[in-house]
Amino acid sequence: MTRYGTVIGLRAEKLKQYKKLHAAVWPGVLKMIWKCNIRNYSIYLRKLGGEYYLFSYFEYVGKNFKADMARMAADPETQRWWSFCSPCQKVLKDRKKGEWWTGMEEVFHCK
Repeated sequence: MTRYGTVIGLRAEKLKQYKKLHAAVWPGVLKMIWKCNIRNYSIYLRKLGGEYYLFSYFEYVGKNFKADMARMAADPETQRWWSFCSPCQKVLKDRKKGEWWTGMEEVFHCK
């Protein structure tokens, strides 16, 4: 199992819409997350310096993260879900090439 933490900005004017979407995530999207070996997936919201940020945490239990993420990205229902979520988000300027959510470095973990 590998733990992942990521961050992305959230547009202030889309805050209510984003919360509403995630209060009732589509069953097909949840099923695809599970099929792609993602477990314990959480998204947290925080306002810092006048800007909103989303912080995610999940555990990956599969063998090929890249292939599972490609499988998720190819799913039509997930693509449709992202078409609603993506306009709410603001990518970070210093993200790596190909990233939407920016990866974070784990500096501490306590079991």
